[in-house]
This record gives sequence, C-alpha cells and structure tokens, in this order.
Amino acid sequence: MTDQTAHRTAVVVGHGMVGHRFVEALRARDTAGEWSVTVLCEEALPAYDRVGLSSYVGAWDHKELALAGNDYVGDTAVTLRTGVRAESIDRDARVVTTSDGAAVPYDALVMATGSYPFVPPIAGHDLDRCFVYRTIDDLDRIRTCADAAGPGAVGVVVGGGLLGLEAANALKQMGMTPHVVEFAPRLMPLQVDEGGGAVLAKLVTELGVTVHAGVGTSAIAENDHGIDVTLADGSVIDAALLVFSAGVRPQDALARTSGLPVGERGGILTDIGCRTEDPAIYAIGECAAIEGRCYGLVAPGYSSAEVVADRLVGGTAEFPGADLSTKLKLLGVDVASFGDAMGATEGALEVVLNDAAKGTYAKLVLSDDARTLLGGILVGDASAYATLRPLVGRELPGDPAALISPSGEKLGAGALPDDAEVCSCNGVDKGTICSAIAAGACDIASVKSCTDAGTTCGGCLPTIKQLLAASGVVMSKALCEHFSQSRRELFEIVAGAGIRTFSGLVAAHGRGAGCDICKPVVASILASTSSEHILDGEQAALQDTNDHFLANIQKNGTYSVVPRMPGGECTPEQLIVIGEVARDFGLYTKVTGGQRIDMFGARVEQLPAIWKRLVDAGMESGQAYGKSLRTVKSCVGSTWCRYGVQDSVGMAVDLEKRYRGLRSPHKIKFGVSGCARECAEARGKDVGIIATESGWNLYVGGNGGQSPKHAQLLASGLDDTTLVRYIDRYLMFYVRTADRLQRTAPWVESLEGGLDHLRAVVCEDSLGIAADLEAAMASHVEGYRDEWRGVLEDETKLARFVSFVNAPEESDPTVSFDESGARKVPVLMGMPSVPVG
Repeated sequence: MTDQTAHRTAVVVGHGMVGHRFVEALRARDTAGEWSVTVLCEEALPAYDRVGLSSYVGAWDHKELALAGNDYVGDTAVTLRTGVRAESIDRDARVVTTSDGAAVPYDALVMATGSYPFVPPIAGHDLDRCFVYRTIDDLDRIRTCADAAGPGAVGVVVGGGLLGLEAANALKQMGMTPHVVEFAPRLMPLQVDEGGGAVLAKLVTELGVTVHAGVGTSAIAENDHGIDVTLADGSVIDAALLVFSAGVRPQDALARTSGLPVGERGGILTDIGCRTEDPAIYAIGECAAIEGRCYGLVAPGYSSAEVVADRLVGGTAEFPGADLSTKLKLLGVDVASFGDAMGATEGALEVVLNDAAKGTYAKLVLSDDARTLLGGILVGDASAYATLRPLVGRELPGDPAALISPSGEKLGAGALPDDAEVCSCNGVDKGTICSAIAAGACDIASVKSCTDAGTTCGGCLPTIKQLLAASGVVMSKALCEHFSQSRRELFEIVAGAGIRTFSGLVAAHGRGAGCDICKPVVASILASTSSEHILDGEQAALQDTNDHFLANIQKNGTYSVVPRMPGGECTPEQLIVIGEVARDFGLYTKVTGGQRIDMFGARVEQLPAIWKRLVDAGMESGQAYGKSLRTVKSCVGSTWCRYGVQDSVGMAVDLEKRYRGLRSPHKIKFGVSGCARECAEARGKDVGIIATESGWNLYVGGNGGQSPKHAQLLASGLDDTTLVRYIDRYLMFYVRTADRLQRTAPWVESLEGGLDHLRAVVCEDSLGIAADLEAAMASHVEGYRDEWRGVLEDETKLARFVSFVNAPEESDPTVSFDESGARKVPVLMGMPSVPVG
C-alpha cells in the first residue's frame, strides 16, 4: 500500500546494501511526504549484509545478515517486491517492466543493480562443481556440494583478493581444505605490497590454506569423484569444488539495453550528482561509473545513495569522492590498507617495519619531506589503523617509525583534527562525534544513535571510545549504588580476602543494606568461589526467586522441575520415574531444546516431595533456574551415526558432569557435534565442540536470545585432555572477569583485543594465570554437591518451601490451570503470585 499523500514515485532497481541505504536516506529527508518508493529486489531475500557474507556459514541463518528495517514494515510509503527483476525500461513513458509482467511507472528511477562476479573463460568453468561467491544462494549451493564431498575435501578458490580470501575462509568453516590460486605474484595485490603480501601468505598458510601465487588456472575437468584443476605451471589440484572469486563487474546490462551511456570499463555513466544522461535516472553503488569511475566498496556506495536522496528533495549534493581504505580480518588475520598504500606519489618515502617472526608488517608512505602521511599498509596487527587513516594528507604528530613500532609512541584520538573523518562508512568526522558527546551522548550507543558513526563495519569504535574518554566522560563501572566496584573487582576482593558473606563484603567495601542488583551478584560470586550450598545461612536471603526455591518460576506462580540429563542420556527406569512424578503431581511435561524433560506446574510446597522421588531414582538438579551451566547438547556421534568421527555423547556427558553447578555471570550452554554436519548446533552455544578426524575444534562466545551470536573458533585439532584444559581456563576466566548478567558473546566482544586476546590467555597463557584458572576449576569439580540433595538432607532448608510463611499448610489459592484442551496451561487470576519465604 502506498501513502496517498505522496505524488511522485521513485523506483529503485536492486535491494542490496546501497539500495536499502538510499531508501532510508530518502525517507529521512522527505519530511513533506512528497515521494513514494517502489523497490524491485531480484533476490528472494531483502537487503542483507553482503560484506559479512562469510558469517552466514555455520549458523546458516539468513536472518543474522538481514539489515535493520529491510522489510519497511509499517512504512506505507515504501513498497518492497522481492523475487522480481526489472526486465526493461521505457524511458519515454518512464515505466519499468518487471519479470512478472507488471508495468511500474516512475518519476525518478534509481539504478542500484550492484555488480556480478567475473568468471574467467577457462575450459570447464561451467561445470556443476564450479560456483561463484556473491549471494546467500551461492553459499547454499556451495554448502550442498561441500557436504556431499565430506570433511577435509579440497576446495579451490580462483582469486586471492578480498573476496577470494573470504571465500577460502567460508570453505574452511565448512570443513574443507582450501587452496587459493592468484594470478598476481601475491595475495590481495590491490591492497598490499610485496612485503605485506609475503607476511599475509605466511599467516594464511599457517592457518591451513594452500596458496598458489603467480600462476593462473588453465583448465577444469571432471574426474571420477570431483574435478581436476590444472594450473598454468602444469600442476593439478584434485578437488571437490571450485569457487570463482576473481573480481566483479558492474551490473549495467539493463542500462545498456535502455540506451544509457556506460563507462569505458563498464558501469552506468553519471555526473557528480550521480545522474545519468537521462535526467530522471540515477545510478548508485557498484553499478555507477561516477564521472567515469566505478567504486567497489560499500562506503562510496553509501555516499552516492545519500547524494541522490538529497537531490530528489531539492538539494544540490555532489559525490565527495571516495576513501578506498579497507580494514578487514581475513581468516583471522588483520589486514588494513589506506591512502596511497603503494607509494605512487612522486617522491614518496616509505617507512617499513617487517617482523616475520611475529607475523606483522607495517608500512607508512610519506611525502618527500617525511612530514605528511600519504598512506599505509598493516598486516597481522592493524590496531593503529583507526588513528592513522584519518591523518592521511596531514602532518604526522610524531616519529613515523615510532608510530608503527610495537614499543613506540601510540597516537590517541586526541591527536586527530576535528575535520578528520573517523567513520569512513558514514562520513562522520571527529568534530561531529565530539559535538554529540558534548550534547550529552555519554556512551557508544548514544554516539551511534546521534551520528551513525560505528553503525556499519564498526572499525571506528575504538576511536569513539577514546573520544568519549578524552572528552571527560566517565563511564561508571560501579555495580550499583551500594558498591563502587565492578563485578570483576568484587570477585577479586572476595577471592583474595576470603570474604564469605554479603554483610562482610558490604561492611568492608560497600555501603547500605544492598539491593536486588548487588545481592544476587554477590551470591553468584560467593557460589563461584566456594562449594558451600547456596541456601546456607545468609546466602539464602541473597537469592532471587528462582534460586531461592531451586526451581524456575512460571507465569502463574508455579514452578518447573528439570532434572539433569547429561548429553540427553536417561535410563528407562529414570524415564518411568519422571512419568510417574508428572502423573502423580499433575505436571505438564515437555522435552526441551537442551535434550531433557521439563515438568511444569509444581506448587512450591510440592517441590521437596517431587525432588525426593527424582533424587532416589539417581537424578539430580538440572539447574534450569540458575545462572550456571544449563545443558550440554549432543548428537549421537560416532557410536551410532555413520557420519560421526568422534564420540560426541561421551564427551558431552563428561563435560556436563564436570561443569555442573558452576555458578557464573549468566547461564552457559554447550553443544558437542560428532562431525561437521553440526546436528547439535554447537556454534550457537557459549561453548561449542565439533569433532574432526584429527580431534576437536573448540568454538566460544555463541548464544541465542535477543541478539544471537555465532560462536568463533578458538582452537582446532585438540585431543581430549587439551580440550578440557582450554574449556576450564575459558570458563573460569569468564566467571572472574565478565560483568553482571553478561553472556559470553558480549563478554568476548568487550575484551580488549577480543578473540585474539582470549586465545592468547587460554591457549598461550599470556597472563600467566592458566594454572590458577585450572586449580579453581579443579576445586569446583571436587567440591560439587547436588543442590536438591542438600535441601532434602537439611530440615532447615526444607522449611522454606511453603507458599505462606505464616500459614505453611496452605496452598496458594490463586494458582489454577485450564485443562480443557490438549495441553494443560496456567490460568492467571490477576497478578501471578510470587511466594516469598
């Protein structure tokens, strides 16, 4: 439905990142409601993050890549048509004819058709096992072929540029063995020089990718089980599939057939206002040849989208040129290139620091007087990129060699002039960010909202943090009004001083009586540093409702009971007891996503009797109520499955028994998959373990929830002992350092240095605390006691399980259920009754 107040129509052909940006920009500027917008999207899916395409691998959930607001729900001025291609343009009538036969009139036509992958005319390029790497559909097709080939099969990528290395990373994540073939003498020839390319090749090779540089691909032919890829030097790669990633070409076919001029090397020719020869037609993004030049990066595409949006509402914006700087993490390797990276400027000088032993390469390109920064290249460590890139074209404030030396001076954001561009994706300079901070934006989220800085690639976030700090904004680390310390600092105080009570902690290091924020946090810390029962003494009064009754409260004030089932295993006898308990107490039962059984509808006074029967049957608390380990999900593994390569069930059982009862800042979930097919969905968990022929791959920092995150590879090819050792360190490091209610995914992101720092701590013991972390976990394992068994053995603890402390024999009269349908469901009578003991 189109807004009836609009009297002009803009038709957008293409709905990639730039097309979506244009729609957002026009809707934001069109305050008079003059324009309605029709978007023709050839793909079945609306706009998604094509820059982050490789992150689709593993989760295989296209929703994770979807751009915010890409469906325009609630915006009656925008009509989105997916799966519809623009077939022709009648420029005289100003009508677009679509693939479904519709005629769509326009007052302004915006071409945002992007680009298409270039496939070299090699013999065999059209075989079924040859693919391109451009869309989600492309990755789905590659995945099908990779799965059929099996783990470890060879995948060849033709092209060693940005997209080529991304494609190689995707194949590696699919369990394949990648080979990269690059015709140029080095990888990423447009971004890095010979020295940087050598370091990059070394780092990539160490990560399991075979590099063939300085050689072309001459032929592709089928064999009995896959394809033979013949290189120009006569060597042959026996592979399961091949991916072409040898560059892109502007998608200008529709413009050509419509008679619009194109550039010498393709692309729809436009002026500096992004308008074509036809005054009603504009071109933006990769398909546009702005004054004859095409730009293949998202930042200049966004700039062109903003220009056209401004023009359509009467503005005179012009394309400002493009910052072609890039900063990426390819196969886990940092690579950055900015300004005149190759030193093409006459008289340019180069300052180079090449540390092959550490795997880092840094080069600054300077003017002939060695004072002005012209560009640079960073490989292996790109931490200086955020402050160096905005200084391109300006006088350096320090010694160039010291600026790229690990032991030299480091530039802070304060060294940048106000007009230095901090966020190149959205064209936001330092002055704009500082003005937003001065106006009250006192955290990252506020700065993002006010300026759009940091909302695209996120590469400028470290600089924004520095500007916040430099502006005098103090981001409080206090847990609450009763403690000025952070959770991490309180953990260190409790562990170091041996404090075992909340009252002792608040008396020595806090103030007041505490609140519903600090009490559960301190209770968790006390539980994490000791094997005392959480309902012992003063501890009991600190717990929230769930931990107070060791059960999960439901919407009508009843509780659910979840016995532990390590790895999803349960004996027939235990299943019978669960069935009898559910029948006798009238509980609703459900098999959970974590491979165990949940029984709903228990009244608080029934909990001890229910748990008595479960404990007598050899079961224990599943701790579904706690900020602790919940489940270790598992597939059946090599014991039963014909694809399994390791005993995933056995590993899952061992891990769940090892880490059960571990109290932490938030809940923790594990997954163990017996092969790369990933039936246990391990990469959606806080700890994910995936079996390979050579051992276990360990993934960390994944979670579902409101902001789902894909777990990242921490270490690969681990034996059982090393796997457990690394998990011990990872979990205890998380327990000690995470903030209150912080899941592992945002915790990993919040670490200075992110995953790389975590890997150094866990795998390399960079902080020298590995032995301490392992000892802490060993103490937890040795001291574990089932919480419900502890309640049943203590009359004092049992006394708290009543609905009303002043009438212990009475049940809560507000609790009732509707059992008229197929399922028993709670009935709410006013507000749910939450018992307080």
